[in-house]
Amino acid sequence: MNAKGSVFKYPDNVDTDVIIPARHLNTQDAKELASHCMEDIDKDFVKKVKDGDIMVGGWNFGCGSSREHAPLCIKTAGISVVIAKSFARIFYRNSINIGLPIMECPEAVDAINAGDTVSVDFDTGVITDETNGKVFHAEPFPPFIQEIISAGGLMKSIKAKQQ
Repeated sequence: MNAKGSVFKYPDNVDTDVIIPARHLNTQDAKELASHCMEDIDKDFVKKVKDGDIMVGGWNFGCGSSREHAPLCIKTAGISVVIAKSFARIFYRNSINIGLPIMECPEAVDAINAGDTVSVDFDTGVITDETNGKVFHAEPFPPFIQEIISAGGLMKSIKAKQQ
């Protein structure tokens, strides 16, 4: 699996209420949720994001509540991977459960700028900032997690195995 896209970059401690404000949680519709993704921190995000783009964050990305709505709206908005210095553990697990690839790589976060073009090889963990030419190495997911993400999430992976 690979990803390539333009970067949207955010600071440390971006919590789930910033990713998807609680006032919009009256729906389970993923597209409706995605239409409000990041609106309290980046009003232009939903207007500018394209399928395959990449989100970069600082320490403790996804802290706050345990809702799966946060990674779901990021994925549905078109983000192909989130790269951060660290993730809140429940956000990390929820991301895998819904099939959103996430990678921890503090060095990459420090060097990558908003608007850069970045490519990611999920099998090797190689992150390449094609804008500045720098290459970074994150820990790749083990095969069983790559399988979950490739299937589109945990439930889809389980259903595929049952067929």
